[in-house]
Amino acid sequence: MRGLVLALMLLVTPAWAVQPDEILSDPVLEQRARNLSKGLRCLVCRNESIDESNASLARDLRILLRERLVAGDSDTQAVGYIVDRYGEYVLLSPPATGSTWLLWGAGPLMLLLAGGASLLYVRGRAHAKTPDQTPLSAEEQTRLDKILNG
Repeated sequence: MRGLVLALMLLVTPAWAVQPDEILSDPVLEQRARNLSKGLRCLVCRNESIDESNASLARDLRILLRERLVAGDSDTQAVGYIVDRYGEYVLLSPPATGSTWLLWGAGPLMLLLAGGASLLYVRGRAHAKTPDQTPLSAEEQTRLDKILNG
């Protein structure tokens, strides 16, 4: 019974990978760091924030972010510093500007192209000529009966 209660408690609590030695003594700075790290992608893991990841690179990014905040950077400057070093891929939700317009528009564009191609295919099949349905002549029917009946 105690094992079940423990398992349920573990499922309910969030699984943060932030280690106790990383936590800042200033609760305001720590909260800012937590909020920012939720929007930064772990470069090792897929679609996991650095706040959730146990990878060593995620730990390094968490420490770097906290160092920038302690140094007096604003939220934008701290995230900008990390983006400058690692690229826009480090952002879980990159802005739709510059080079990312193509990525943001590629999905809907491909959906429209696939829908258009499907529509053309269906319309083409609807207008395709059906095979000639003329009845067999008497001679053809006789030959067919001969083949089928032996």
